[in-house]
Amino acid sequence: MATSALAIATAKPLTHRFSNSKHTSSPSFSCSCSSSTPLPPPNEPKLSFNSKPVAKQCVFNVGVGLLAASLLACSPLEADATRIEYFATVGEPQCELNYAKSGLGYCDVILGSGVEAPRGELVNIHYTARFADGRVFDSSYKRARPLTMRIGLGKVIKGLDQGILGGEGVPPMLVGGKRRLQIPPNLAYGPEPAGCFSGDCNIPANATLLYDINFVGIYSGNAK
Repeated sequence: MATSALAIATAKPLTHRFSNSKHTSSPSFSCSCSSSTPLPPPNEPKLSFNSKPVAKQCVFNVGVGLLAASLLACSPLEADATRIEYFATVGEPQCELNYAKSGLGYCDVILGSGVEAPRGELVNIHYTARFADGRVFDSSYKRARPLTMRIGLGKVIKGLDQGILGGEGVPPMLVGGKRRLQIPPNLAYGPEPAGCFSGDCNIPANATLLYDINFVGIYSGNAK
């Protein structure tokens, strides 16, 4: 799949919230500063020359705490969810394939309730791509973001254009829908191997490909 289209996608930023509630397990940081120097009377200044090292130590401890919090906030907490989605696409409910005259096999796991894919526009999809024996060779879920591709203009393999946009008896996908495609070699990469680098090819010649497609939505950057 990585060789079939130019991916134009943006990463979804991670958002983490920290609560100050005492009932949560969110990390909290405090600084308890003490000094053997007697506290001055209320009318005298709170800080003295001897208290500066203690104040610096307090600030240092708070700084360490904030650094630890920032590292936690930047950790990939979505990684487990991404793996779940990635493997779940392989184990999604089976559906009985229908076949178009072109040889494309298709069936809907979820029909979807949004709009159809507009020809020539950019759309966002998540996918898992497998060989006929079930081996996964590519997935957008591993990258934790959908693929943005232009549909209906030959920018991707023919089986994806027809399988998503519809045509020749294949109904168009709707936003929110999930569809399984069985793409024969003539609608995929044909008699030549694909995804080759330094003599090593990711997709062999005459390969039948299976795609689990999740139509996420229409790309918001399409020109009006």
